[in-house]
Amino acid sequence: MVAHGYDKERITNRLHRVEGQVRGIERMVEEDRYCVDILTQIAAVRTALESIGYEILTDHVNHCVSDALASGDAENATEKSRELLAAVQRFAKTT
Repeated sequence: MVAHGYDKERITNRLHRVEGQVRGIERMVEEDRYCVDILTQIAAVRTALESIGYEILTDHVNHCVSDALASGDAENATEKSRELLAAVQRFAKTT
Protein backbone atom coordinates (compact mmCIF):
# COMPACT_ATOMS: atom_id res chain seq x y z
CA MET A 1 0.00 0.00 0.00
CA VAL A 2 1.15 3.50 -0.77
CA ALA A 3 -0.16 7.05 -0.79
CA HIS A 4 -3.84 6.25 -1.19
CA GLY A 5 -3.96 3.02 0.76
CA TYR A 6 -4.72 0.59 -2.04
CA ASP A 7 -2.38 -1.79 -3.84
CA LYS A 8 -2.10 -0.15 -7.26
CA GLU A 9 -0.66 -3.21 -9.00
CA ARG A 10 -3.27 -5.57 -7.59
CA ILE A 11 -6.17 -3.27 -8.48
CA THR A 12 -4.77 -2.66 -11.97
CA ASN A 13 -4.43 -6.40 -12.58
CA ARG A 14 -7.98 -7.01 -11.48
CA LEU A 15 -9.24 -4.19 -13.70
CA HIS A 16 -7.40 -5.71 -16.66
CA ARG A 17 -9.21 -9.00 -16.05
CA VAL A 18 -12.54 -7.15 -16.02
CA GLU A 19 -11.55 -5.39 -19.21
CA GLY A 20 -10.99 -8.81 -20.77
CA GLN A 21 -14.41 -9.92 -19.59
CA VAL A 22 -15.99 -6.86 -21.22
CA ARG A 23 -14.20 -7.59 -24.49
CA GLY A 24 -15.57 -11.13 -24.26
CA ILE A 25 -19.09 -9.75 -23.90
CA GLU A 26 -18.53 -7.57 -26.95
CA ARG A 27 -17.52 -10.67 -28.93
CA MET A 28 -20.62 -12.46 -27.71
CA VAL A 29 -22.80 -9.62 -29.03
CA GLU A 30 -20.93 -9.61 -32.35
CA GLU A 31 -21.49 -13.38 -32.62
CA ASP A 32 -25.24 -13.02 -31.88
CA ARG A 33 -25.00 -15.17 -28.76
CA TYR A 34 -28.05 -15.96 -26.66
CA CYS A 35 -29.34 -12.99 -24.61
CA VAL A 36 -29.31 -14.78 -21.26
CA ASP A 37 -25.68 -15.85 -21.76
CA ILE A 38 -24.73 -12.22 -22.39
CA LEU A 39 -26.69 -11.05 -19.35
CA THR A 40 -24.93 -13.66 -17.22
CA GLN A 41 -21.55 -12.29 -18.28
CA ILE A 42 -22.66 -8.70 -17.66
CA ALA A 43 -23.70 -9.70 -14.14
CA ALA A 44 -20.26 -11.28 -13.61
CA VAL A 45 -18.55 -8.04 -14.68
CA ARG A 46 -20.75 -6.02 -12.37
CA THR A 47 -19.94 -8.34 -9.47
CA ALA A 48 -16.22 -8.10 -10.24
CA LEU A 49 -16.34 -4.29 -10.30
CA GLU A 50 -18.30 -4.20 -7.05
CA SER A 51 -15.69 -6.46 -5.48
CA ILE A 52 -12.90 -4.14 -6.60
CA GLY A 53 -14.84 -1.16 -5.26
CA TYR A 54 -15.32 -2.90 -1.92
CA GLU A 55 -11.57 -3.62 -1.74
CA ILE A 56 -10.69 0.01 -2.43
CA LEU A 57 -13.29 1.21 0.07
CA THR A 58 -11.89 -1.14 2.72
CA ASP A 59 -8.35 0.04 2.03
CA HIS A 60 -9.54 3.66 2.23
CA VAL A 61 -10.96 3.05 5.71
CA ASN A 62 -7.91 1.11 6.89
CA HIS A 63 -5.42 3.64 5.55
CA CYS A 64 -6.74 7.12 4.80
CA VAL A 65 -9.51 7.39 7.37
CA SER A 66 -7.58 5.54 10.06
CA ASP A 67 -4.52 7.76 9.58
CA ALA A 68 -6.65 10.91 9.70
CA LEU A 69 -8.33 9.83 12.93
CA ALA A 70 -5.01 8.84 14.52
CA SER A 71 -3.33 12.10 13.49
CA GLY A 72 -5.16 14.15 16.09
CA ASP A 73 -6.05 16.70 13.39
CA ALA A 74 -9.78 17.16 13.97
CA GLU A 75 -10.32 19.02 10.69
CA ASN A 76 -8.60 16.29 8.65
CA ALA A 77 -10.47 13.56 10.54
CA THR A 78 -13.79 15.30 9.85
CA GLU A 79 -12.92 15.68 6.17
CA LYS A 80 -11.96 12.01 5.79
CA SER A 81 -15.09 10.94 7.67
CA ARG A 82 -17.26 13.01 5.30
CA GLU A 83 -15.43 11.55 2.30
CA LEU A 84 -16.02 8.06 3.65
CA LEU A 85 -19.73 8.62 4.15
CA ALA A 86 -20.08 10.07 0.63
CA ALA A 87 -18.16 7.14 -0.85
CA VAL A 88 -20.34 4.62 1.01
CA GLN A 89 -23.48 6.36 -0.25
CA ARG A 90 -22.21 6.29 -3.87
CA PHE A 91 -21.09 2.69 -3.54
CA ALA A 92 -24.39 1.60 -1.97
CA LYS A 93 -26.35 3.07 -4.90
CA THR A 94 -24.59 0.71 -7.33
CA THR A 95 -25.64 -2.48 -5.54
